[in-house]
Amino acid sequence: MRRTKHDADQTRSDILAAAEALFLERGVSNTSLEHIARHAGVTRGAVYWHFKNKADLFHALLNQVRLPSELIVERIKQCDPQNPLVGLRNICVHSLAALLQDERKRRIFTILLRRCEFTDDLKEAELKHESFINEIVQMNTDIFAMPEIASQLRPGVTPGMASRAMHFMFIGILGEWLRDPQIIDLERTEIYFDALMSGLVKDWQSVNKACPQAAISEFPAPR
Repeated sequence: MRRTKHDADQTRSDILAAAEALFLERGVSNTSLEHIARHAGVTRGAVYWHFKNKADLFHALLNQVRLPSELIVERIKQCDPQNPLVGLRNICVHSLAALLQDERKRRIFTILLRRCEFTDDLKEAELKHESFINEIVQMNTDIFAMPEIASQLRPGVTPGMASRAMHFMFIGILGEWLRDPQIIDLERTEIYFDALMSGLVKDWQSVNKACPQAAISEFPAPR
C-alpha cells in the first residue's frame, strides 16, 4: 500500500517520540538506533529514511524546543523596538517560565543537560549545538553593542562580557532547576535577571521602566 505524506510524518514523529523516551531513560550514548526503531515499532531502515544517523536525529529532537535566532529577535522587538534590553530580559524570563507548562520541553532539556555525553557518534550534533549557542551569544552581543546600549554599560563591561553573562545566567538557572525543581521558582526568575542587568547596566531601573513589569505577562512565550 502506498504511504502518504501523513504516514511519513507520523512515522517521523513516532521515531522522535521513541528517541525522546529512550534518551531520557537510558541516556543518549546508551541508546542505539536499533533501540529507537524497536521502541517506535518501525524498521531500522525507516529510521534511516528520516535521519541519516543518531546525531541527525538528536539535532532534530533539539530543534523541537529551540527557536531560530531570527524568531528570537522578533520576540524581543515585540516588547519595545526601542528597548531591546528589556525584550532580551523578558524572553529569558518567559522561556524559563514556559517549562512549567511544557512537559516535553522539560524532557528534552533534561536530555541535553543531564542525559547526554557528546561522544564521537554525536560529533555532528555537538558542532551544530555549539554553532547554535554561538549564534545566540553573538545575537546578544550585537544587542549590547548597539551604540545607545553600549553607552549604558557599566565601566569595564564589554558587549561580549554582558552577552556571556546573560547566557551563563540562563543556562545556570535552567540546569539547577532541572537538577532540583524546588531550588528555583521559575515564575520568579525576573529577580535574578534584574539583579544581573543591574550589574551590567548603569541605571537598569530607568531602562526597565520603558517596558513595565505588568507587560511581562503579555510578552509571548516561545513555543
